[in-house]
Amino acid sequence: MDNPILQTRPCATAPRGRRLARVPSFLLFRLKPLSPPVPRCKPHPVQALPLRPRPATALAARQARPVPGVLACAVALAWCGLPTLPAQAQTAATPAAQPAPSAWDAPPALRSSPLLQEKIPEAVRSQLPVFVTGDRVEGQTDLNAVIEGNAELRRGDTVIRADRLDYNVPEDLAKAQGQVRINRAGNVYEGSALELRVEAFEGFFSDARYRFLATQAHGEATRVDFIDRDRAVVHNATYTTCERGNEASWQPDWVLRAATIRIDNEEEVGTAEDAVLEFKGLPILPIPYITFPLSDKRKSGLLPPTIGLDSRDGLAYMQPYYWNIAPNRDATLRAALMTKRGANLGGEFRYLEPTYKGEISGDVMPADRLRDRMRWSFMGKHEGWFDTALGGLGLNINLNRVSDDNYWRDFGRASEPLRQRLLPGDASLNWARGDMSASVRTLKWQTLQDVNSPIVPPYDRMPQLQWRYTPSHLGGGLDASVVLDSTRFQAARALTGQPNADRSFAVAQISRPFLAPAGFITPRLQLHATSYQFDTPLGNGDRSASRTLPTFSLDSGLVFERDAAYFGRAFLQTLEPRAFYTYTPYRDQSRLPVYDTAANDFNFATIYTENAFGGNDRLADNNLLTLGVTTRLLDPNNGAEAARFGIAQRVRFSDQKVTLPGGAPVSERLSDLLLGAGISWTPEWGFDSTVQYNPKTGRSIRSTIGARYSPGNYRTVSAAYRLQRGTSEQIDIGWQWPLNDLWGDKGQDLGAGRGQGGGRWYSVGRLNYSLQDRKLVDTVVGLEYDSCCWIGRVVLERLQSGVTTSNTRLLFQIEFVGFSRLSLGSSPLETFKQNVPRYQYLREQVSTPSRFSNYD
Repeated sequence: MDNPILQTRPCATAPRGRRLARVPSFLLFRLKPLSPPVPRCKPHPVQALPLRPRPATALAARQARPVPGVLACAVALAWCGLPTLPAQAQTAATPAAQPAPSAWDAPPALRSSPLLQEKIPEAVRSQLPVFVTGDRVEGQTDLNAVIEGNAELRRGDTVIRADRLDYNVPEDLAKAQGQVRINRAGNVYEGSALELRVEAFEGFFSDARYRFLATQAHGEATRVDFIDRDRAVVHNATYTTCERGNEASWQPDWVLRAATIRIDNEEEVGTAEDAVLEFKGLPILPIPYITFPLSDKRKSGLLPPTIGLDSRDGLAYMQPYYWNIAPNRDATLRAALMTKRGANLGGEFRYLEPTYKGEISGDVMPADRLRDRMRWSFMGKHEGWFDTALGGLGLNINLNRVSDDNYWRDFGRASEPLRQRLLPGDASLNWARGDMSASVRTLKWQTLQDVNSPIVPPYDRMPQLQWRYTPSHLGGGLDASVVLDSTRFQAARALTGQPNADRSFAVAQISRPFLAPAGFITPRLQLHATSYQFDTPLGNGDRSASRTLPTFSLDSGLVFERDAAYFGRAFLQTLEPRAFYTYTPYRDQSRLPVYDTAANDFNFATIYTENAFGGNDRLADNNLLTLGVTTRLLDPNNGAEAARFGIAQRVRFSDQKVTLPGGAPVSERLSDLLLGAGISWTPEWGFDSTVQYNPKTGRSIRSTIGARYSPGNYRTVSAAYRLQRGTSEQIDIGWQWPLNDLWGDKGQDLGAGRGQGGGRWYSVGRLNYSLQDRKLVDTVVGLEYDSCCWIGRVVLERLQSGVTTSNTRLLFQIEFVGFSRLSLGSSPLETFKQNVPRYQYLREQVSTPSRFSNYD
């Protein structure tokens, strides 16, 4: 070390009577390219060091024991800006001399720093200094540095390590040889020789190995050319996400071999040319050109094709293309060829703006040999809201249309809205300002009929006008609202058996809630007035009708609490009785047609309501009292509900005469009992049930009983029993469970979205069995195999598509993790998510990896 520029000298600010040991110059250098030389350590008076007052006892104790010379050296080096050497203070000789611990002796609390930024701003990056370390350093300040032995260069998020490193400061050029390693924001490259302009990140790497942070993909190449900080070209490259083993003969389960791979970290996409995909050492797919993701960011390009085989379509090949138009717009174009049916073309367009969003989708099959005709479908959605000087305006559109009645049966791969037999075409314009709102709505249905199970089409609303006023500041604690509505109902009279009509109604209600911690009481008064104008006369010759009815209700409840213990566990137990009385006088409504009204389901949500019907064509003549009680067990520490039990019943004081057409009046003084229970004693177990029980017959009318066991990720079993007396009785079972558990391999708890380790089999499925028909209605049974870097899935699916018809499909998929998926049939993932309760995807990135998770 003969160069005087690189020598270090003792700091002039050392305390009197102490000398600092000379620090070797190879510990640290700080080089800043294209900037004036950094001055060496300047003298600082000792008294200028900011100090905090300490407790007298601690200060005296510290003054009583000698301060090691190493500690003084470390303090002086800290003033000079040089690294400190570790030092540990000596302790007192006897425990009796130890002072009482104080806040001054406690270690400093750490807090987050804004300097740890995931991405370094461009304005800051150009000003970052360069740090170099090594066993031996030679060179001139701001000109060059040659580092030999454990050489390291660090600038911002870039770290270069090598056996030898030559750094030219004016050109910002680093040349490294021998076991070279680069860590660039978590992406790692290793090789034998490197030339790199550090800030621009331009240069090349010979005989390189690389690993990307986002996907954990890695590979080898003869050369890597760094174009800039975000782009690189890899020559004669391999690419895989399979973890490398320790043995020398290790080979990845799958690998992409390509003449050229272009990496674009800005777009987060990779492009391979003249490539071949190998699986288990066998080439399975030649690929002249392909793009693949480096993260979950959207990108344009061909999506993985789907090859299907089922009893309806035959052999089918489907090829989608994704177009990333803009950050807030994209489109997917798709083409399919089915051996039994013909060709199908379709596409989807999506948009997202600050005040509106939507999507448009359509498909067309020019000549479907299955039905010997052209088939098509269209779906459009739009939601928007705009603020204006007159108030907020909203426009909502939901349009669904298909070519024929059999579309829902023949296109099982269509989106969920198009697989229904009632397809809405709905558009509404809404306005709101302060306490008032208004809307204009049109709704027209397309009803897909089945000769074996015909349905009566619902009425179209052409149009519906509504105005609502809900004052938010009423005196005396009152709540009130007024609703005015006028609707034109249209449908084919030959199918409905009723005339079309204009119906207008007004509903006004006022209530006064009295609330207290121990309970509540809420009296409520409502007035409902309705008027009809019919296109054709009713059976009695009337072309109009009207009805005005008041309704009074009184809702009340109490809440009692006590400390309790069950099965050795402490709880806060509640007892919550509730009483609800309602009265509506009788008016003969048997002549009025029914346009939008149906009987409410009998459950805990509707038993405490004034009207037994949903809609505005029937107002039940009620004089009844509903009594119920609920008790809950709450965890006193976090308030979580461990158990809930409830019972409710109606007491009728007079016969209910108002019914829907064909319905029987209710004369029973006591309704069926509603029994409910929900138990979540531990997070692993769950139980829920609702039973409608008839005390006279001693039988349940409707029952729903469900249980769930989920001891951890990828382990869940659920079962449900559903009974509707005289209509249906079904058992439903769904599960996802590792088969390796059968032979004692419990796997690892790696968390959601990471699987449970490689080499594991999972069983996934759902069975729906009809006890009344003694047959399986829906069946989904599948297997998943997780090999860490690839996942195989096979599914047998049989879904009921009609009273006497069903469709059976065999689905197969192999997923190369971090690269692509190849499917035979529709995606098994979509089948699992739609049919298996609480299904978890084996590889779902829940958060973007940070560059600090792979920080050198």
